Amino acid sequence: MSWTQPSGDTITSLWNAVQGSANGQTTAKNAAYNGQLGAGASTTFGYTASTGGSAPTLTLTCQTG
Repeated sequence: MSWTQPSGDTITSLWNAVQGSANGQTTAKNAAYNGQLGAGASTTFGYTASTGGSAPTLTLTCQTG
């Protein structure tokens, strides 16, 4: 997954994923323990962030592979 984290916002905690960045986007990639899922399976991730203003509306982009 990737998204644009608003300027001034800081991710303070992230779970069930590994945080990174690419092309100016914040990314969340699978953790070692949830990288391969069987047919019909699912996983989730989450994070908390500190912000200097109101909570932003984020647009997430998903990629497979």
